[in-house]
Amino acid sequence: MGLLTILRKQREREREIRVLILGLDNAGKTTITKKFLGEDLSTVEPTLGFNIKTVDFHGFTINFWDVGGQKSLRSYWRNYFEQTDALIWVVDSGDQGEEEKHLGEKAAVDIRVGLDPYVCIPSFFRAIPHL
Repeated sequence: MGLLTILRKQREREREIRVLILGLDNAGKTTITKKFLGEDLSTVEPTLGFNIKTVDFHGFTINFWDVGGQKSLRSYWRNYFEQTDALIWVVDSGDQGEEEKHLGEKAAVDIRVGLDPYVCIPSFFRAIPHL
């Protein structure tokens, strides 16, 4: 592999953005991802493991990593932090009484990640079914 090939690969990598989408189970991560990409929302199911969706946007390739939020998967979240450029934390705004659990998991992620930009999105999809 020549130097020019290596430089091209590095240049391509710089034009890729990896967005990690985390939150507790049933928070709306997959729904928000599908909404971003203009996909059909009637086929949303709980994510087992992770899904990667890719979109080209103004010359950039954006990879959305939608990672399952089940308790059994949360210990694996740390494996997705490396090479992540942005983090979206999704909170089920209709999940009354679970604020402490959301905040506890988010605080654990904050400590490990230290990413900027970092966006926290409340999902309202259950309250507004036509979205």
